[in-house]
Amino acid sequence: MMPLNLADIGEKQIIRKIGGNQEVKQHLENLGFHVGGEICVVNVLCGNLIVKVKESRVALSSGLAAKIMV
Repeated sequence: MMPLNLADIGEKQIIRKIGGNQEVKQHLENLGFHVGGEICVVNVLCGNLIVKVKESRVALSSGLAAKIMV
């Protein structure tokens, strides 16, 4: 397991765990991130990530990305 911000660009990943407090977990769940879901890092810009989750692209700060374990 590793944090999402260490994942390779273009490689599909499965979310294994989401860390943080309940508010952070709820926010990520509202964006479509849930344990067992498939995501893919599209690009990295200044440490922030653009990821494809379901049929959407979402921008995540490096701090939020570090809370998602794949």
